[in-house]
Amino acid sequence: MVVPVNAPMVGKLVSIDVKVGDQVKENDPVATIEAMKMEIKIYSPAGGVVKEIKANPGDVVSPDTVLLTLES
Repeated sequence: MVVPVNAPMVGKLVSIDVKVGDQVKENDPVATIEAMKMEIKIYSPAGGVVKEIKANPGDVVSPDTVLLTLES
């Protein structure tokens, strides 16, 4: 099952904190965005393996932007 990880709000992607092939658990931090002059961590919604990274640091993201996908 493929699980998308989306940005929670509009902001600038600061970092992707995982790589393809990494094993993550539910609630592990996977990325950071900057919004309203604050850095906001994005946490994994489920456990699994990082399958694909779809965004790059510096990208402006919104709630419909898929940052990465997990395979559980």
